[in-house]
Amino acid sequence: MGVYPTDKALAMAKEQGLDLVEISPKAIPPVCKVVDYKKFVYDNKKREKAQKAKASKVVVKEIRFGPNTDDHDYDFKKKHAIKFLKEGAKLKAYVFFKGRSIIYKDQGEILLLRLAQDLIEYGKLEQMPKLMGKRMTIFIQPKKKN
Repeated sequence: MGVYPTDKALAMAKEQGLDLVEISPKAIPPVCKVVDYKKFVYDNKKREKAQKAKASKVVVKEIRFGPNTDDHDYDFKKKHAIKFLKEGAKLKAYVFFKGRSIIYKDQGEILLLRLAQDLIEYGKLEQMPKLMGKRMTIFIQPKKKN
């Protein structure tokens, strides 16, 4: 194509019935193209939408425990946690303390650490148990698939 002064480029665009669109304003000299502006905007939106669709969306699944969760319930919820991690979802496990059950903080922490230890082959513990209000929470990130 070649390098044209702005006036000449504008004249060429008008002659062809198109628009002069600045592609890269920071380049020296600025890069411009003679195109249909509406089509240019449409193509850009289409490209951005395709990039958004390709971007991976992080899904967070939650599992709730009580401080005195018995073994059967624990095993049942652990199976669900394994399924979630195999699907590639991030897992948020938490112990909810109702009323005066907050005195069992240590049991809740032991329960969450046990879960993290049981799921070590499926995911990696992202943060140690953390008490926020009446919830003690951990996050487990799935292991990358080979």
